[in-house]
Amino acid sequence: MTVPVRVYYGDDLGRYAFGDGHPFGPDRIQAFWKETVKQGLDKHVDVAAPVLCDEQALTRFHHPDYVARVKAQSVSGQGYLDYGDTPAFPGIFEAICYVVGSDLEGLTRAMEGSHPRIFVPIAGLHHARRDNAAGFCVFNDAGILIETLKQVFAVKKVAYVDIDAHHGDGVFYAFESDPDVIIVDIHEDGRFLYPGTGFANETGTGAAQGTKLNIPLPPGADDTAFSKVWPEAEEFLRQGTPEFILLQAGADSIKGDPITDMAFSPQAHGHTATRLCTLADEFCQGRILAMGGGGYNRTNLALAWNEVLKAMIA
Repeated sequence: MTVPVRVYYGDDLGRYAFGDGHPFGPDRIQAFWKETVKQGLDKHVDVAAPVLCDEQALTRFHHPDYVARVKAQSVSGQGYLDYGDTPAFPGIFEAICYVVGSDLEGLTRAMEGSHPRIFVPIAGLHHARRDNAAGFCVFNDAGILIETLKQVFAVKKVAYVDIDAHHGDGVFYAFESDPDVIIVDIHEDGRFLYPGTGFANETGTGAAQGTKLNIPLPPGADDTAFSKVWPEAEEFLRQGTPEFILLQAGADSIKGDPITDMAFSPQAHGHTATRLCTLADEFCQGRILAMGGGGYNRTNLALAWNEVLKAMIA
């Protein structure tokens, strides 16, 4: 029996972008969807319109003062929300609320059981901190999802898996001391790429020591390198016995991305999603939510995200 998969797609989700010519431009979602239709995958998923979230959801993770600052700069459209990577633009608050809202509506569907597998292409904004934007990320939707699982749905153990080329520092440090958040992050070595974090000796602090697995890879790491480290990642997740799995499927770890140096193929993303769906079926009543994450070569992100989608449909 095919597991129902829900995909969030629409112009409102594409509003979260920083203009034509920017790596995180408005054409990313269309590149993904054009390939989805080309492969005929749109006929095998439930396509849902983007959904707005409310401010209460944002403050499960973010400081209220920071949320208020984003709202104010969304009106003026002036300045930066961090130190130079993440510019404000008119309506940025509403745009990011469509990302978070789509995630949260998908999460609710997964928890209810109607759609155990969810994919949100413009999502996975893993650099934002609780009180600041960073690296094209205004609000940390992954962090909000984790807090929602814990606070609203009383899920005890959440697994967050990140295969974006950049270390998911905004998620990692927010939950570094939380033993119930299992993190596996495979990324380009921070000595060579922003944000310069995620070293192998960062395994959690205090009671959470040993609940986080950072796997930094050298520039040029390819599918052979991925296949060598994935079994360790999968066993780590299995030992963590999660109740829900989140995947940040950033496509900037694929060869040819304009701002990173890794060399995975889209098949690495498909393999990750396939194995995580198996783990979700074993431990999480099938529940998994995947977020598109980074990826700035449009062909790469279209192929990689659709490999994830195919794995979820299978």
